[in-house]
Amino acid sequence: MPEYCVTGGTGFIAAYLVKSLLENGHTVRTTVRDPENADKVGYLWELKGAKERLKMVKADLMVEGSFDQAIQGVDGVFHTASPVLVPYDNNIQAKKFISLLMLQATLIDPCIRGTLNVLASCKKASSVKRVVLTSSCSSIRYRYDVQQVSPLNESHWSDTEYCRHFNLWYAYAKTIGEKEAWRVAQESGIDLVVVNPSFVVGPLLAPEPTSTLLMILAIIKGLRGEYPNTTLGFVHIDDVVAAHILAMEESSASGRLICSSSVAHWSEIIQMLRTRYPSYPYEDKCSNQKGDNNPHSMDSNKILKLGLPPLRSLNQMFDDCIKSFQDKELL
Repeated sequence: MPEYCVTGGTGFIAAYLVKSLLENGHTVRTTVRDPENADKVGYLWELKGAKERLKMVKADLMVEGSFDQAIQGVDGVFHTASPVLVPYDNNIQAKKFISLLMLQATLIDPCIRGTLNVLASCKKASSVKRVVLTSSCSSIRYRYDVQQVSPLNESHWSDTEYCRHFNLWYAYAKTIGEKEAWRVAQESGIDLVVVNPSFVVGPLLAPEPTSTLLMILAIIKGLRGEYPNTTLGFVHIDDVVAAHILAMEESSASGRLICSSSVAHWSEIIQMLRTRYPSYPYEDKCSNQKGDNNPHSMDSNKILKLGLPPLRSLNQMFDDCIKSFQDKELL
């Protein structure tokens, strides 16, 4: 039974990946910034099989060599650790210099340098047979000609100039980070497979919501002041985890793999949720953010042909998400 390393174990995708791998009988090493922080990592020890087969290793995306210990001796590495969402800053022009410095430090550097550090550790470890990198549909869908080339497939890349023009820094970091990963993998002879999920939705596993789930919760509770002016694909966490495991274990998997169900504007999501859950005070004002609301569709056929079951619907992913918020008394 192969042993795997999952980077960034407290992340939304990573935690579910650790859970699934343990349930499948694997020994799992996961990296976290502070293994002693029980508030952050305690719930991972509660997972079935964790006491017997989970090892937690301290590592930091920005520290060269800090992943060596976690990766040495494992058969495969899931690199999921990455900063996730940056709130759109309406005053970014006024604070552009400060904002860019902050973005460089908190988003762009960890995303790009973190990936290079992990791959450097993979190169040193002769045991590693394959690396699965979590990228994003954000590295695919941001381009001036998106409507002309849609449906978007694995051959499409986001245009970094477009990202810069519209202050889409998460997409900018993900695009450069993924391109760097492909360059290093090619130079180092690493067998790399990349999963490109869209916006991940589903039930909460951690005690507190982070990243994408925090954003959904804020929109439902009307805490943001506005909802994003964004048209994007959505996908259920269970499908994303299954896609990662397929990418690792299916020998014929290669290249990039889009994992995205329905595409919708946030206004459509809110309308759907209002119908199903009318009692919540949803956001009703749309952001004036530009460049992020282009209609498009994502083509997930490549991974479906590899054997991924049909992707879950918007209703199911948001029902599962909201039920977990209710169970944890967040709603």
